[in-house]
Amino acid sequence: MKTKLTPAFFLVLFLLPPVLAEETALANRLTALAKAHKGKVAIAVKHLQSGETFFLNAEQVMPTASLIKLPVMIEVYQQAAEGKIKLADMLTLRDKDKVPGSGILTYHFSEGATFSIRDATRLMIAYSDNTATNLLLDKIGIATTAKRMEAWGFPNTKLHAMVYKGESTSVFPERTKKYGLGSTTAREMVGLLEKLHHGKLVSPAACKDMIEHLKNCQDKEKIKRFLPGKTVVAHKTGAVAKIRTDAGIIYLPAGPVALCILTADNADTRWEPDNAGNVLCGRVAKEVYDYFQRKPTER
Repeated sequence: MKTKLTPAFFLVLFLLPPVLAEETALANRLTALAKAHKGKVAIAVKHLQSGETFFLNAEQVMPTASLIKLPVMIEVYQQAAEGKIKLADMLTLRDKDKVPGSGILTYHFSEGATFSIRDATRLMIAYSDNTATNLLLDKIGIATTAKRMEAWGFPNTKLHAMVYKGESTSVFPERTKKYGLGSTTAREMVGLLEKLHHGKLVSPAACKDMIEHLKNCQDKEKIKRFLPGKTVVAHKTGAVAKIRTDAGIIYLPAGPVALCILTADNADTRWEPDNAGNVLCGRVAKEVYDYFQRKPTER
């Protein structure tokens, strides 16, 4: 459904002060993109220096697909800080550990390969490696991520089960049936990213390390899709048939911006780069990029 812009809207926009007019125009563009999409959409945006925000359906609980691996990474680092595990501890790959889907371990590594927990975490984030994720969950537990997120004020951000093992490993059976691998809200994901940016999760050193993992995310089909090639983005994406998600920090001269786009029940389920969910994530990010690229005195 297309958004109809009436003459009255443009009159109000003309009469607004320049700053408010521009903010209203951005909100209208993002809302129009969401309404035109054939599926559910939630968006959250926050400039991490000025505090300027935009929210659309940001409190709605949505499925995450592999985006939930971002909170899993945080739990890995928290347990390392608590001495429960060590990032240097070695993991050994077994054939029975291998699961399909995204990643490189299943398809390119042989049984007996060894790598550290830190390297497995990087594989989970950079390549969204499903096998690496399950190996990490074997170490930290399935329920711990949700418990940690709830304790920190993010009650809707939950990992439900191991990847590709679904209901047999689910600690939230009803949520697994409804949302799949994980669930969250756009507002909570931006809240996590804000704390990560300011060094308020685990420790400043851990936050810096985790952000570097996110900067190595190899998925360029969503937030990074329409951004200039040299734009630095620390982010994690997710995708299953009817779901496309992305959340991260875009680093701009005007300051870093945290952004989360969640889509679900998408009509376009194609596994193609121009999937409508991917394109929507890219268009939202480009609108946000263009808006915040303006000099602060112009906003």
